[in-house]
Amino acid sequence: MWSLQINRRYIKQFDWYMLSLLLAITIIGVMTIYSATRPVITTVQPNYYLKQAVWMLIGLAALIATVIYDYSWLRKSAYFLYATGIVMLLLVLLIGRRGLGAQRWLELGPVSFQPSELFRILLIIGISKYLSAIKGHLTKWPFIISLSLFGLLPFVLILKQPHLGTGLVLLTTFFFLIIAKKVEKKIMAALIIFTLVVPPVAGNLIWRHLKDYQKNRIIAFIKPKADPKGIGYQIEQSKITIGSGQALGRGFLKGTQGPLRFLPEKHTDFIYCIFAEEWGFVGSSIIVALYLFLFLRGISTALKSKDEFGRYLALGLTFMLFLYFVINMGMVLGMLPVVGVPIPFMSYGGTTLITNYIAIGILINIRMRRLAICY
Repeated sequence: MWSLQINRRYIKQFDWYMLSLLLAITIIGVMTIYSATRPVITTVQPNYYLKQAVWMLIGLAALIATVIYDYSWLRKSAYFLYATGIVMLLLVLLIGRRGLGAQRWLELGPVSFQPSELFRILLIIGISKYLSAIKGHLTKWPFIISLSLFGLLPFVLILKQPHLGTGLVLLTTFFFLIIAKKVEKKIMAALIIFTLVVPPVAGNLIWRHLKDYQKNRIIAFIKPKADPKGIGYQIEQSKITIGSGQALGRGFLKGTQGPLRFLPEKHTDFIYCIFAEEWGFVGSSIIVALYLFLFLRGISTALKSKDEFGRYLALGLTFMLFLYFVINMGMVLGMLPVVGVPIPFMSYGGTTLITNYIAIGILINIRMRRLAICY
């Protein structure tokens, strides 16, 4: 009977608001994928939208499974989970499948997935456990240890795939959580100097080690009109697609840039452009508002967490999703270089969608258990 009472209370505290926002964005994404890939030149309809719908259901099941058990078990298993994630990243470099010039996938029979996507969550769990175990400000040696294990190590492994976008997102998330923990003034001053001095000095070295396609993306960002039919084509078509939507958009299933194949990566990283073309500025503003409400809910969850581990975990997951959103929006608007970062919940991709659902499941879990249950 006591267990039943607890379960009823948890169900009552379940965050239906966050789940509703999540499902609304995902369903909009499935509809947009369908529109972006509908046949115009050919008569064959790719099944991307069906796969995305199936992955949404799998993600929903994963979310429910994540919510059932108290998130405190993540704290107990944090370092084991993080070590497992590092092993998966190493396996990718050793036996991973290659595709499109990258080595990012592991194959388990008929199933292929990107370990770097799942690792995003495992990394935040590990950092949260480490930071919550430290009392007071972060001092010199704990900072160096955390930077080595949770910052530089995964960044280098992911960069080797290569997957610069994900690597930068995780490194930025690491520093965000470090700042949230608060560090000694000397360390903060050193970080500021490092941020101001090192990038310009190391720029030439970094440039020499970039792949050709990465260099082209940077050149296209700086001078998109220098080669509008070559390296600048993606950004130019992205701007054209968004601009053609004007205020109210062309209407659902009336966009042309995707079906006529003017816009590459129309159902993955640049899915937002297709949505903007069909729904215009008004629709684009609504979808941005849905994302902002979701992120604000994540911040609220962090502030209401019952413990420090839950607070860092909620902050890290929310910031990570927010960073993906901001970078993707910057890419499609031509305000940032194209770095292959999908927009959460809308872009086509099974591993990404399912792991993002797990992230939301953890946030709901933290919010459900924010109050101590006493009888």
